[in-house]
Amino acid sequence: MKKVIGDEKRPIKLWLEIIEDSAMQQIRNLANLPFTFRHVAIMPDCHSGYGMPIGGVLATNGTIIPNAVGVDIGCGMCALKTNYEEISRNDLQKIVDEIKRVVPVGFNWHEQAQDEQLLPLRTDKKEMPIVNEQYEKALHQVGTLGGGNHFIEIQKGNDGFIWIMIHSGSRNLGKRVADQYNKVAVDLNAKWFSSIPKEWELAFLPIQTDEAKQYLDEMKYCVEFAFANRKLMMENIKKVFTGILTNVTFGDMINIAHNYAAWENHFNQNVIVHRKGATRAYENEVGIIPGSMGTKSFIVQGLGNPESFKSCSHGAGRTMGRKQAQRTLDLSAEIEIMNRQGIIHGIESIEQLDEAPTAYKDIRTVMENQSDLVSILVELSPLAVIKG
Repeated sequence: MKKVIGDEKRPIKLWLEIIEDSAMQQIRNLANLPFTFRHVAIMPDCHSGYGMPIGGVLATNGTIIPNAVGVDIGCGMCALKTNYEEISRNDLQKIVDEIKRVVPVGFNWHEQAQDEQLLPLRTDKKEMPIVNEQYEKALHQVGTLGGGNHFIEIQKGNDGFIWIMIHSGSRNLGKRVADQYNKVAVDLNAKWFSSIPKEWELAFLPIQTDEAKQYLDEMKYCVEFAFANRKLMMENIKKVFTGILTNVTFGDMINIAHNYAAWENHFNQNVIVHRKGATRAYENEVGIIPGSMGTKSFIVQGLGNPESFKSCSHGAGRTMGRKQAQRTLDLSAEIEIMNRQGIIHGIESIEQLDEAPTAYKDIRTVMENQSDLVSILVELSPLAVIKG
């Protein structure tokens, strides 16, 4: 931990030293909520978001905040190790080309609906209007990457082996659920004459309300859908590997989510922990912390630090907004960063600079700042990157 701020209603515990003013104001808002439990924990990749900053961990007493989970519910990482120690440049390019063929990216979906058994089971006992409304579209979206900062990477680990890593979320399903229940919360907070300013963008739902219970059910489904999405992509990528390489085998897949809320026990009290761009890091729990497309990623083991509500960062964190990156970064310089390392990448235009390495924080500093939250098991260097 780098700093504790104690001049708000609840303390703020920071795992970074430099933070943008807009994110700091959002953090102070969290610390002054009447239902915030104990303190607010801010991870070293923190930057401004909607209502709650990315890289924030908020525990509450009996209250759920849709904007403290975010619009890409269940967004997370998966990774697995292969038995290969080297891949030729030629085979690597073949793998990248074939992955692009079988995994739709950006706004693209599968033309054909996927097997319904791939999706999480819907139960008749729970009302999930948004899930039901979007279900047919979800059958086309499962197994697709999406856009933004989502990626597929082929990596070389310092354990000597080639790894596959995916970062993806719940596609349009999660956004629709998030938007709907934030609107419900805003309307109810106005009806209740809530003392929390609307401009904080932290509309809430008391957990005993039907609306909160319904949101939790739909949110959990989105988390499960995001996992199903990553699983299908990984299965299709494994088929690509086996079609190009001989005698390739795979280890067990590691999966973590970093946008969700859940009941947990901390400091001997049951609370709702919101992780928005933060990863659970219970003692000995294996997790994934990616860097930018030009830097290392990490397989980590949680240390179970209670002060962070047993959490760690979800990645490197942005240093600048997407539009700012497109306006200010030098395209040729960013391409050179990737080319110098021999990484197969897709940065070709100014529009793609929003995901350039310089748009992100130094992952080494991020990892050093959370040495009390996780220990590093494997360092992974990018060989090829596929972006949404």
